[in-house]
Amino acid sequence: MALKRAEITLPVTLFYDGSCPICMREINHLSGMNRKQLLKLVDIKGEGFQENYPEFDPEELDRFIHAKLADGRVVKGIDATLAAWEAVGMGVFIAPLRWPGVACVADLGYRAFARNRHGLSRMLGPLLGKNECNHK
Repeated sequence: MALKRAEITLPVTLFYDGSCPICMREINHLSGMNRKQLLKLVDIKGEGFQENYPEFDPEELDRFIHAKLADGRVVKGIDATLAAWEAVGMGVFIAPLRWPGVACVADLGYRAFARNRHGLSRMLGPLLGKNECNHK
């Protein structure tokens, strides 16, 4: 079942791949909107990640974006994106992706994107200001 805006507890911790140009474009965008500091951003490739977050499997986090809500729930994919955007006060723009009938299509689209993210990043990295995706 798709996450609803009213179910999101703040603050939100978003786990992202700092070596991915596509991911970093979104992270930089979210950072600029994070005026109330209700979104904590954690690079899964950053130094000390595994020591600080031993409950998370970095390989699973690399497959799908994850977010941890204030109440301890962990959401992934479009739900994680919705939670992040809600934390910066812009959830209304992503909320339609969780509507009945739209959510299943959005989830399929996200899964296809996630499966191909590294290849897309290698191709699009130069256009996004980074020469390459560091993931091999």
